[in-house]
Amino acid sequence: MLRADFNYDLPEAQIATHPCEKRSASRLLRVIPDTDQLVDGQFTDFPGLLNPGDLLVFNDTRVIPARLRGHKASGGKVEVLVERITGRHQVLAHVRASKSPRAGSSLQLEGDAVAQVVERVNDLFRLEFSGKDSVLDILETHGHMPLPPYIRRDDGLLDRSRYQTIYAQTPGAVAAPTAGLHFDAGIMEKIRARGIDMAFVTLHVGAGTFQPVRVENLDDHVMHEEYLEVDAAICDRIAATRSRGGRVVAVGTTVVRSLETACRNGVPEPYKGESNLFITPGYRFQCVDAMLTNFHLPESTLLMLVCAFAGYPRMMAAYRHAIDQNYRFYSYGDAMFITSRDLHGVAPE
Repeated sequence: MLRADFNYDLPEAQIATHPCEKRSASRLLRVIPDTDQLVDGQFTDFPGLLNPGDLLVFNDTRVIPARLRGHKASGGKVEVLVERITGRHQVLAHVRASKSPRAGSSLQLEGDAVAQVVERVNDLFRLEFSGKDSVLDILETHGHMPLPPYIRRDDGLLDRSRYQTIYAQTPGAVAAPTAGLHFDAGIMEKIRARGIDMAFVTLHVGAGTFQPVRVENLDDHVMHEEYLEVDAAICDRIAATRSRGGRVVAVGTTVVRSLETACRNGVPEPYKGESNLFITPGYRFQCVDAMLTNFHLPESTLLMLVCAFAGYPRMMAAYRHAIDQNYRFYSYGDAMFITSRDLHGVAPE
């Protein structure tokens, strides 16, 4: 398939640049592949769409305030976006400046932090921070929330809490697992009251999630790597869910990639490490039976994943419906629940 197959036109007014006043106040589009139905609703409907015996899997990664601004020794402005913390004082980061910094040069950043450029690693830079404070401490005190590039505003105090799930626990992401942003305490309680089993994986979402696919033929695309952990206890609960006839329901594409990576041999096995799993139409899903997700960027790997899950023509029709019905798109936007996986891998018509 080609990158252009996944393009669509979105009115700019439908890009959600701020969260809803209440997390669960977003809308929910249900996509039912077995019957080709598209059902408009509210996210508050979601608990009622789950069945006792289902396993609902979340990503507990925590977004770090990964953006620091400052200047080079020459005085030129610089912006650092940490991609991954690799040690107490070391990171891999994107560095934006009028001219790329050289190895050995220093960056003066917010909070009087000083980072030395150790080396360039492909599109990233390895930086080492000086001083007694850890990189994580510096970021938590002085960093800015790494809002997506299509949100053209500075981050604010509200983003510290709202560009973060309420169950976030393990710091390391530089982008939010956005399907989880709709959950509030009331929704979680309703899910528990229905007897739904819940579990957590960890996938630290990287800035690469927003990078466009640059090749025309998808077979030539090299997927970015992200760190994830799926433990043995979750694998056991997946097996138990299968044995009782329940569904494995993934909250977000990050959970889909985590579970499908763990099921790479056909059965769920503990996994801890990097994954560059690239899911496109034709992929045969091993683990996930239903998915909650947001609406994704045109020509993005995430849109390709959901097209693989529901079938290409059906998903593109769902996006056209969402645009026509004025749904809010992207990270702070509305949600979609895909309830069946019977017709994956349908080629574009």
